[in-house]
Amino acid sequence: MAVTCAGCRDGAELPFEFKMAFQPIVDVMEHRVWGYEALVRGPNGEGAHSVLGQLTDDQLYRFDQAARVMAIETAGKLFDDPQARLSINFMPNAVYEPRACIQQSLAAARRANFPAENLMFEFTENERMSDPAHVENIVRAYKALGFWTALDDFGAGYAGLTLLARLQPNLIKIDMELLRGIDASHPKQVIVSALAAIARELDITLLAEGVESEAELITLRAAGIRLFQGYYFAKPGFMSLPAVRGLEPLEVSLAG
Repeated sequence: MAVTCAGCRDGAELPFEFKMAFQPIVDVMEHRVWGYEALVRGPNGEGAHSVLGQLTDDQLYRFDQAARVMAIETAGKLFDDPQARLSINFMPNAVYEPRACIQQSLAAARRANFPAENLMFEFTENERMSDPAHVENIVRAYKALGFWTALDDFGAGYAGLTLLARLQPNLIKIDMELLRGIDASHPKQVIVSALAAIARELDITLLAEGVESEAELITLRAAGIRLFQGYYFAKPGFMSLPAVRGLEPLEVSLAG
């Protein structure tokens, strides 16, 4: 039976607690933090699996809503840059009406004095979507409301070119497995350079996630990528914004 928007307003509490961690997204061209991704954590900083593993099917919608609200309210307390975006993960197979369910997020933004136009909603699709048309409707509705949308783990699972052509998100995050060791892999370099060209033609922002070394950063920067996320810059901060490394200009020549 389909979950309706009333499912998040039925007063029922989730039978477990969770918190948030925040990982920076860095713009290496402007040498600044572009935004932060909100990541679910257990109440004492445990990994996301400790929370997601407790979810049942009838709790998915309620959890999705609660996670958005917690991410926005916590960001409102932590962020000091009025231009920093907040990237929030959502579950593409959760069944809801986008313009109705977004109301809780907007209310949270008002309470937290967080600019709603700085919200970005990202989704991953390692399992085939049960209703791609519905996800397309969500993306279209969010973009019409002024939010950014992002496709995570691009190049893994079912998040491929067909999905990109259909959804046309504002941003795509290249899967970290495609980027790992790219400085020593010519095939990976060719693939990422082609993705960068596609993104430019479609006016889609490209983000490299999971970057762990300067060699990877230099190679990806040479391919034209400017947004990065990964341990090279900072690990997620549990209920905090971590110190960020690597914001200074690269000294290595990117020519050639």
